[in-house]
Amino acid sequence: MLNPGLVLFEEDSRLIDKELKKLNELARAKVSFLVDKDGQLISSMGETGDIDTTSLASLTAGNIAATGGMAKLLGEKEFSILFHEGEKDNIHISLVGQRAILVVVFDDRSSLGLIRLRVKRSVAALAAVFDNLAKKIEKSNAQEGGQSPFQEITEEDIESLFG
Repeated sequence: MLNPGLVLFEEDSRLIDKELKKLNELARAKVSFLVDKDGQLISSMGETGDIDTTSLASLTAGNIAATGGMAKLLGEKEFSILFHEGEKDNIHISLVGQRAILVVVFDDRSSLGLIRLRVKRSVAALAAVFDNLAKKIEKSNAQEGGQSPFQEITEEDIESLFG
């Protein structure tokens, strides 16, 4: 499992962007974005100009958390897929392992069936990216003796830097 403070390597970021672009094109979606479980936007592709992706990312994480609570009340582990239908736009939300949330906003240019098919493939590809990232982080931590590179920074160092 990844550390709470998600750090992406440039190569992983490019792979995520490439997968989101592919998903957006093949699913004929308006916008696709990836959010961490804390509601931080990781990446977005598509027609993001009219959408406050930061707020939507945060609200999506809250939605997943609330739905997780409902799942537990019903004796389920989780609901891994959510769908919201609007008059003009629809939102398909999917968990990527236990690490991230994939959100696809689409309109009548696409269909729920096409979105589900393409999202299923993208979730597998994105999960592989996160699995590889977790391995890189574990390897890096093992080489550094399990210590964070920021561990030796003190408050005094921060004060002198920003003071």
